[in-house]
Amino acid sequence: MLNSPGVRIAVSGTHCSGKSTLVEDFVAAHPEYLHEPEPYEWLQELYGEVSAEEPTVDDFYRQLELSVDRLRRYGPDANVIAERSPLDFLAYLQATIDLGRAGRDCALIASAAELAATGLAHVDLVVLLPLNDTDRIVAPESEDLDLRDAMNERLLDIVEADPYSLFGNGQPRVIELQGTRDDRLRQLEQAVTR
Repeated sequence: MLNSPGVRIAVSGTHCSGKSTLVEDFVAAHPEYLHEPEPYEWLQELYGEVSAEEPTVDDFYRQLELSVDRLRRYGPDANVIAERSPLDFLAYLQATIDLGRAGRDCALIASAAELAATGLAHVDLVVLLPLNDTDRIVAPESEDLDLRDAMNERLLDIVEADPYSLFGNGQPRVIELQGTRDDRLRQLEQAVTR
C-alpha cells in the first residue's frame, strides 16, 4: 500500500505501448486503486459490439467525451488509475487528420482541446508511455502501425510544446516512463509517493 493521499492517475500512450500491462501491474500491487478502463470498453458495454472498422474522428471525439465524463466522477481524494487520458484522444484526432483520413477541422480540434483541458483538471498525474526501442514492445501489423506512430508523435508534441495550455502551473504533473515492465512499475510507484 502506498502512503500517499488520493492520486488520480491517467496513463497515456498510443496503442500497443504498454498501458494495459502497467495499469494491471499497478492495481495488482496497489488494490486500494480503482482501475478506470479505457473509454472504448465503456462504449462496448453501453452499445454492445463496437465496429472493428478503422476509427474515425467522430469515434475518437466520442471516446474523449466519455473519458472526461468518467474522470469528472473522481474527487481529489480518489485513488484511481485510468487506462487512457484525454490527451490520447486529442492526439488521435490530430494523427487521423495528419494521415489524411479526415479533413482538417480546426473547430473540432479546438473543441477537443477544450474538452481535454476539462478532463485534465481531474487528473493529478499523467503517465506518458512513449514508443521507444528500450521497452521492446512490438505491435503486429494488424494494429495500424501508421496511426500508432502518428499518434505517438502528436502526443509527444502536445506534451512538449503544450500548444493548448493544458499544463498550466505544473498541473497535472507529467512523467515519462521507459524500461522493462518492472522498471515502469517502480518508476510509477516512486512518482505517486512524491
